[in-house]
Amino acid sequence: MTTAVEPPLGAVAAGPGAAVGAAVRPVGRTAVRRPRRRSRRFGLNACAVLVVLASVFPVYWMVSTSFLTNDRIRSAEPTFAPTSPTLRNYDRVLFGESQLPFLDALRNSLAVTLLCVAAALLLALLAAVALSRFAFRGRRGFVVVLLVVQMLPGEAMILSIYRLMDGWHLTNSVLGLGLVYLATVLPFTIWTLRGFVTGIPQELEEAAMVDGCSRVRAFRSVTLPLLWPGLVATGVFAFIQAWNEFVTALVLMNRPEHLTLPVWLRSFKQVHAGTDWGAIMAGSTLMTIPVIVLFLLVQGRMTAGLVSGAVKG
Repeated sequence: MTTAVEPPLGAVAAGPGAAVGAAVRPVGRTAVRRPRRRSRRFGLNACAVLVVLASVFPVYWMVSTSFLTNDRIRSAEPTFAPTSPTLRNYDRVLFGESQLPFLDALRNSLAVTLLCVAAALLLALLAAVALSRFAFRGRRGFVVVLLVVQMLPGEAMILSIYRLMDGWHLTNSVLGLGLVYLATVLPFTIWTLRGFVTGIPQELEEAAMVDGCSRVRAFRSVTLPLLWPGLVATGVFAFIQAWNEFVTALVLMNRPEHLTLPVWLRSFKQVHAGTDWGAIMAGSTLMTIPVIVLFLLVQGRMTAGLVSGAVKG
């Protein structure tokens, strides 16, 4: 005769409770966490929308104001959307009798900015490769000097810059202003490109050199294609910095025929006639178009190029 052995009372009491607790607790925690995650995600999305609206609204206000008349602009009641837009402001900017036509100021700005960006990328690339690939005495000190120079305000050196450029007879010239912009942009471009060059493994060049390539050919065939996203990104930031510069251009370019676009906008602000805000907004809108076009042309290389370069590496 077989006698059934009953399990201990504690085991019977604990067994179903443990099973029920193990089955219920994760479900409860998951059910509590999901609303928290949704609320957190909603809060982050709302903050992102607010940041985007705060960033886009000044641009929208500039473009919207450029289609209003000066009477509507000076009125106490703000106009958020032009109900009866006008192109008179753009007509005064493009074909009006100001100190300098818009196209001439655009040509001066493009010449100075492109000269600055091309020279800055070339010199910064050489300096970044030297700082990342070669070990020499004073390398860390050179990097520290770059940071210190970047911290110095340009307005503190404007008098020395003017006396230097005037002594070299480079005032009111594209070359002189381009050299000053180059000295201003170069520390930032060197520092940025140094990070891109350091992120590319040196073993890729060494493997190409083992296959028979020289150092220059290995850099040109292996490293340079992976550096294109960094060059494009750095060039865009350097372009924007040189394109929007005002103080140095105001001091060095004091003749009407040599004005750049930021200084050219001052021609619509007169002491006796007041400020033509409609023309200023229209000129500012036209001034932003080259930067927007440049960014639209290179944004694919800045994003897809970074991903493809990482996969190739």
